[in-house]
Parts: sequence; C-alpha cells; structure tokens
Amino acid sequence: MPEDVHRTLKSRAAAAGVSLSEYVRGELARSASRPTPAELYARIQARGPVELDEPSELTVRAIRERGE
Repeated sequence: MPEDVHRTLKSRAAAAGVSLSEYVRGELARSASRPTPAELYARIQARGPVELDEPSELTVRAIRERGE
C-alpha cells in the first residue's frame, strides 16, 4: 500500500477512535453493502419502463404553479 494512503487511513482511524484494522474493515463493509454502477444499472433495467399518468412536464408545471 502506498505510504500516503496508509498515512491517510491511519489518521482517519485515529480520528474515529478505532484501530486501523477496524477502520479499514468498516470501510470495506460499507463499500460491499453498496451496489456497483453495473449492479445498479442491472437492477434499474430489470424494473422495466415506468408508465406515467401524464407527461412529466405537466407534473413539473403543476408543482411550480403551486409554489412548491
């Protein structure tokens, strides 16, 4: 691991009050819990197209006219 990366992670771990190992473990767990862009794209594609009751520009216009 490059020394500058190690220093940064060690500093962040100290600021969080945990060991470097605990900090890296948490970062990896958080990263693994999020979908990759490819996984997210596949999930969106699997849902199929959305059927709207009206064109989106009409919805936006109505919201703007109400002052929201």
